[in-house]
Amino acid sequence: MSKSNASQRIPRAKGIDMAAVYSPKECGRKARHLILPEFNQRIVDEFIAILGMREEFEEHHVPIPNRVVMYGPPGTGKTLTAFYMANILELPLVLVRLDAIIHSHLGETGSNIRKIFDYANTFPCVLFLDEFDAIARTRDSNDEVKEMARAVNTLLQCLDDFGDKSIIMAATNLEKDLDPAIWRRFDTKMTYSLPDYNRRQHYMELLLGDFQCDEAAWTEACDQLEGCSFADIEQIVLKAKRKAIIERQPLQGKHIQDACDEYKPDVATT
Repeated sequence: MSKSNASQRIPRAKGIDMAAVYSPKECGRKARHLILPEFNQRIVDEFIAILGMREEFEEHHVPIPNRVVMYGPPGTGKTLTAFYMANILELPLVLVRLDAIIHSHLGETGSNIRKIFDYANTFPCVLFLDEFDAIARTRDSNDEVKEMARAVNTLLQCLDDFGDKSIIMAATNLEKDLDPAIWRRFDTKMTYSLPDYNRRQHYMELLLGDFQCDEAAWTEACDQLEGCSFADIEQIVLKAKRKAIIERQPLQGKHIQDACDEYKPDVATT
């Protein structure tokens, strides 16, 4: 299904579409710099292999997994994984806009959740809910309003009714805030972490491509960016490349340092 055809039927709330739809080709462009840790790559590879053996699994009465929850720090590849899966499976990705779904009026949030699930069930796709905790927060929380508790109940029903022709993927940075019943609805769980030295090095190789760079600056940058997420590294490297281009020089350590000083990443400390 093309992006334009799918968009004609996207349910609306607050005067805006409740989701954006991306074609598999668009998803491939967005996920071109994805680097998964080995454990997550194995999960993805197995997940895709199972989907390609649907008839054999059905023959043995083994359910097909189609619900993935991803959790970990921001900027570590959760959203890109959803785009990657859509591209590999050659399915459109339905990216839900939670700002459109969540409503202050009684019952509206639950109604919007049902509408977007009904929409995703009309054609094979990857339904992606980012910042999942916004609609899946535990109902035991003392500060939880009844409206959101009702929305969680609707979400649980929608997850139970979700067919096996599409994939649902959800991402959160606050996995401890998810309702326990939500956790039990997902058959595949993937945890994400900040990149280690090797993954930082690999990611910088992808970002720099054939851009000229001093070798010493390369090693220095991989050490200097410890504690940064992939999203932080991308922004810092882009800033550094702009500085190098302005000065008509190869990328140097000073460019990385100046970019870090300007970007001020929220570096994780141990």
